Parts: sequence; structure tokens; C-alpha cells
Amino acid sequence: MTSMWWMTPALAAAPEIVVLGIAQDAGHPQAGCRKSCCEEAFSDPAAGHRVASLGLIDPDSERVWLVDATPDLPRQLHDLSQGGALAGVLITHAHMGHYTGLIHLGREAMGADAIPVYAMPRMATLLTDQEPWALLGRLGHVQIRPVQDQVELRLADELTATPFLVPHRDELSETVGWIIAGPDRRVAWLPDIDKWSRWDTPLESLLASVDLVFLDGTFYANGELARDMSEIPHPFVTETLQRLSGAPAELRAKVRFVHLNHTNPALDPGGEAARTIRAAGMAIAEEGERHRL
Repeated sequence: MTSMWWMTPALAAAPEIVVLGIAQDAGHPQAGCRKSCCEEAFSDPAAGHRVASLGLIDPDSERVWLVDATPDLPRQLHDLSQGGALAGVLITHAHMGHYTGLIHLGREAMGADAIPVYAMPRMATLLTDQEPWALLGRLGHVQIRPVQDQVELRLADELTATPFLVPHRDELSETVGWIIAGPDRRVAWLPDIDKWSRWDTPLESLLASVDLVFLDGTFYANGELARDMSEIPHPFVTETLQRLSGAPAELRAKVRFVHLNHTNPALDPGGEAARTIRAAGMAIAEEGERHRL
């Protein structure tokens, strides 16, 4: 893991983002895995990675937001709260790594007071109607606030967040990415999506519309799992590298792969997969990296 963001120089006045985790929903190491990809991380926690999440910081109001509430929320919130008080949580979808951390806001843990949780309509209904999430609302720990596709949400004077729908395994809810915008820069957070061919929006259009994209890098290549990977469709990193091979260098430089499965060889920064990504002009997100908006 990299050193955390608060160990770097003092916050500037502009809003900022900080990467709080880069691993797939179940983290790294993953429960039940006895393969070499996880053994080192079980032995040495510093070799592991937290579940993918993005932190938003508004220094002027001394408030922070989480994009996705992961199973690693306690440590991620501790890290993020160095920048201010928690003002809300933005949810992408209803898979385990993206909302189950909300349970830590309840009375058995933080006992939080009316934290806004921004979610698309189906996701909001799940959190309002299904236990144990509904209990969080009834006891006043959270306030579920539905959002709409492509409708901007103003978080602070110079900080906005806009959800955009993407195709994914939507068994329980919609799936969205988020565009986070400050006064000068725009960042896209897109940890989960099906194959690029299933999305009406060309990936290149997304890249052209923002300054930085944290992109689904769940699996590096086909055959990574000993099961039918078509049941859990994601764009392989190799597919994304191929798709963008002819794109201008300035577009490729915007890509940061995130949401890496514990089997993904790109988790090893010194390995061949990581070198291939860097040679293609792209990067793997790092826990603790931060960017001004």
C-alpha cells in the first residue's frame, strides 16, 4: 500500500479527491483464497489492498464524502476524516463492495446522525425497504436521497457529482458511474461496467469529457478465474488496452485502472501486467493518490 494522503503537504483551497481503495468488492486478500496471489497479503497486511472507494474533500467547508461504502469503511473513513466531517455517501450499485459498509453507520457502530446517502431510484428503494438497511433510516442514522441519471448534485459551492447509468449485472439496482467536478477539473469514477460493446456511450467519449477516469480493471485477461467468466462480465484490461491502442496519448494518460480482483496480476506493481499497462500509456490507481479539482 502507498502512504496515505494526509502525510503529504497541507490541503489546497480547491476540492480534492483521494483514492481510498483499489480492490474488487471482496478485497485483497480475499476470503478463502490460498493461492499465491493472496498468501503474501495474508502474511503481510501491507501487501494487501482495500476495496475500491473514492473520497471527496472540500477544504472550505471542512466536509468529506465517500463514493461507495465498502467493507473497509472503518479504515477508509478514518483516513478520509482527516479532511473533515462526513457529509454524505454516493452509491454506485448494489453489489457487496459498494454499499454494505453502510452498516457501520448504525447504532451497533458509529451511531451516525442523518448522513445523506445518494442513490439511484432502485438502489434507494432497496435501502429504504429491505432490512437491515431500512433500519438505518428508521433510526435516523442515514437519509436516503434518490438521484437521477445525468442530473447534477451540488455537494458544495465548488464541488458537484453527477451519476451516469452504465450496463452491469443489475440484479438488485441500477449501476452508475459518477462524474466529480470542481472549479477546474472533472474526474470519472467507473469501477463496474459490462463489456464496452454493451454501453451506448463510446469509452473514448467519456475520456474526452473529463480530465481523469478511474476505470473498471477487475480482471486482467480471460482465463483468470477457474469458472465461466462470461457470468461476471467486465472489460478485461487487455481489451481496454487494445481498444485504446490507437487513441491519442493524452486520452490514454487519463486512465487509472481500479477495482482489481485479487487474482489480477496487475496488483503486482513490478509484474509484467503492470509494466504492460504503463507501456500503453495508462496507469493502475494507487491507494492514497490524490488530485485537485
